[in-house]
Amino acid sequence: MFQPTESQKIGIGLVGFGIFFLFLGTVLLFDKGLLAIGNILFISGIAFIVGLRRTGRFFFQPNKCKGSAFFFGGVVIVLLGWPIVGMLSELYGFFLLFEGFFPFVIEFLRRIPGVGRMLNLPWIDRFCEKLIGDNRGSIV
Repeated sequence: MFQPTESQKIGIGLVGFGIFFLFLGTVLLFDKGLLAIGNILFISGIAFIVGLRRTGRFFFQPNKCKGSAFFFGGVVIVLLGWPIVGMLSELYGFFLLFEGFFPFVIEFLRRIPGVGRMLNLPWIDRFCEKLIGDNRGSIV
């Protein structure tokens, strides 16, 4: 079984609080303060979990520069006070950064009994197949 280090435990907590604040900021009509706190906690939590060097290598790979620019640009836009535009930019950057992981996540979710049945509904299945696209099995 995987035993996280103390640093990784702190990172997991930071990511959890970051997601909570992002959710709360979105529910409360894009409150820029909560979204800014959520972004900062989420990014610092990722750095604690993976490590600074590996986090930097992931975000600044040549093929991921566009996604990183949109993601971090969205964070800056939220901090400057344009929360809706910033969150849309972050969301686009997130999809560009993690598009290679979507096939594995969807295939994993399809194996979960209740979720798998829901993902096999015709219109959701078409969306998932479109999301996976040509990326199926590209990371091995």
